Amino acid sequence: MAVVTDDFSEFAAPEAERAEWSAASAPGAEPAAMVPYDNGPLGWDGYGSARQRARERTGESESVVCGTARVAGVETVLVSFEFGFLGGSLGERTGDRLVSAWDRARELRLPVVSLIATGGSRMQEGMRALTQLQRVAGRSALNRAARLPQIAVLRDPTTGGGWATLGAGADVVLALPGAQVGFAGSRVRPADADPYAYSAEGQVAAGQADAVVPPDEVRTVLGRWLRLLSPGGDGAAAGVVSPYGAAAADVSPRAATAADATAGATTGATAGQDVAAGAAAAGAVPAATEPAGAAPGAAGPAGAAPAATDPTEAALASTDPAGVAPAATNPTEAAPASANPAGAAPGAADPAGVVPGAALPVTADAPPPYALGTAELPASGWEAVRSARDARRPRAVAYLEAYFDWREEISGDRCGGTDSGIRCGFGRHDGRTVAFAAQCGTAVRPAGFRTAARLIRLADRLGIPVLTLIDTPGAANDAAAERAGAGAAIADVFAALASVRTPVTSLLIGEGGSGGALALAAPGRLWATPDSYFSVIAPEAAAAILKRDADAVRDTADQLRIRPQDLLELGLIQGIVPPPASQ
Repeated sequence: MAVVTDDFSEFAAPEAERAEWSAASAPGAEPAAMVPYDNGPLGWDGYGSARQRARERTGESESVVCGTARVAGVETVLVSFEFGFLGGSLGERTGDRLVSAWDRARELRLPVVSLIATGGSRMQEGMRALTQLQRVAGRSALNRAARLPQIAVLRDPTTGGGWATLGAGADVVLALPGAQVGFAGSRVRPADADPYAYSAEGQVAAGQADAVVPPDEVRTVLGRWLRLLSPGGDGAAAGVVSPYGAAAADVSPRAATAADATAGATTGATAGQDVAAGAAAAGAVPAATEPAGAAPGAAGPAGAAPAATDPTEAALASTDPAGVAPAATNPTEAAPASANPAGAAPGAADPAGVVPGAALPVTADAPPPYALGTAELPASGWEAVRSARDARRPRAVAYLEAYFDWREEISGDRCGGTDSGIRCGFGRHDGRTVAFAAQCGTAVRPAGFRTAARLIRLADRLGIPVLTLIDTPGAANDAAAERAGAGAAIADVFAALASVRTPVTSLLIGEGGSGGALALAAPGRLWATPDSYFSVIAPEAAAAILKRDADAVRDTADQLRIRPQDLLELGLIQGIVPPPASQ
C-alpha cells in the first residue's frame, strides 16, 4: 500500500464482522482485535488457530484492508490484499469487507483501486467462501452501472477467483513484473504447462492485461490513470454534470472545413467548388483561422454550438447514433446532443445507487485534430490513393503526439489477442480527458477491432468523448483472421458506435479501406485530411472484379469518387481539416 499512497484511512469493520467479535467476547474482555477465531462455517479443525497465527504475523484481522486514499492527488477507495494472511484468500469476512468497500465507493462517487495478491477462495470455508465471488462480481457490476472506474494492480500471485473477479473484471489492469497471474494456481495447473502463460508478461501478450509496470512507477502510472478516468481527476463524468461539460467554450479552429475556411464560400459549398472558383490556390485547404469578429463562444469552424453558461447545456452538436436526427449539411445546424444520454425517464430508479432525478453527464465533442500532412487536395482519385499510401505521410502516432498533452494506453481484447495496428487509450487534451482508437495504417486484425470496441464502451460508460483516427487498407483477410472471428469483431465495433451515448469524432488521416475503416467512423461526425481517401473497395480490387486491365485502375479510382473533396460533396464527411495556422 505504501507504494501507491501516503494518505490512507481504513474503513471500520463491516457489521457482520463486528457482530462476530461482540458475540465471541464477554463484557470487559480483551479488545475485539484479539478475540479468538472459531473454526469457521464448516468447523474445519485448526482453522481458527491458523487465522490467529496469521493475525499475529501480519497485524491484520483479515486478508484484505479497505479504505480511502489519495493517489497522485485523486481520492479513491483502495483495496489492498495481505498475502501473509492465509495467502490472501477470500473467505466470508473478506467478502463482507469487499462488498462494503464497493458500496462506499458508490456512496462517495469514487473509483476503486485493487492491489491484488491472492491464491483464490479459502478452502477451509468451502462453498461459503466460493460464493463470495458472486457477491464481489455483483457489487462490481453496480459500480460499473454507476459509471465509476475500477483499476486493478496485479501483485504476486494473483490467481483463482481473485483474478477472475477483481483482476480480470477491472476496467484497466496493471501488473507488476514477474507476477504469477492466472486462474489456475501453481499447484493445480498441468505439470507441463508453459509458465509464461501464467505470468504478468504472458497475460499482457495474450490481451488479458494492459501493461506491466515496475514497482517504482506504479504510483505515477496509477495516478495518471485515475486523473484520466475519475471525476475527482477531472476525467470521467460519472453520474454528475461533467467537469468539462463547458468545454464547448474552447472553440477550436481544428475542424475548419474547406468551405468554411474559404473566403466568400457559401454555406455547404464543397472544397472542389471553392477551388474551382479560385478561392483557394492550387487546391490547398487554407490554414485554420478564428472567424473574423467572432464573439467568444461563437460557433467555430468545426460547427460547434455556442458555449452555454450552464455546463449542463454545453453539449456540442452531434448526430444521434440511433438516428434521432440525421446530420445536417451544415455542421452548425446539427441537432444538439440530448441532455439525458441514456434516454431514461426523469426520476427513474438506478440500481447502481445514482440519485433519482440527478442531472446526467453532458459531454462535449472532441474536436478533430489538425492535418499534419499536405494541405493540397488531390487532383485525381489515383493521386488521392498515392498520397494516402505515401510512406512519408504522418501516421496515427504523430497525430496522437500532437493532439494529446499526455496519454495512457490500454492493450488487448480480453479474448486472447492484441493488435499493434491499432492504438487505444485515454489522453489529456485541452485540460480534459478524451478516449482514442487510432488505426496505424496496417490491416486491422480481429483483436484490434475488439480492443477498439472495448475502448468505446468504456468511454461511453464513463462519459468520456471519443476520437477515432481512421487509416487502414482494410480488415485483415487471411485464414487466421477468419478463424479469429473477423466478421464478428467488426460487427462488434459497428454495434458499439451505433449504441454509444458519448460523442464520437472521427478523422480519416490516410487510407479508408472499406468496412474495416468504416467500422471506426462515427456516423455524421467524420472529417478527413487532404492526404486521405475513403473507398468501398481498393481501386485495384475494383478493377480486378470488373475484369479491367491494370491500366484501368486510375480511371476506376476516379469513378469511385474517393478524394476528400468528393466525400464532402457526397455528404459523407463533415469537412476537410486544414493544417495548423502556423504551418
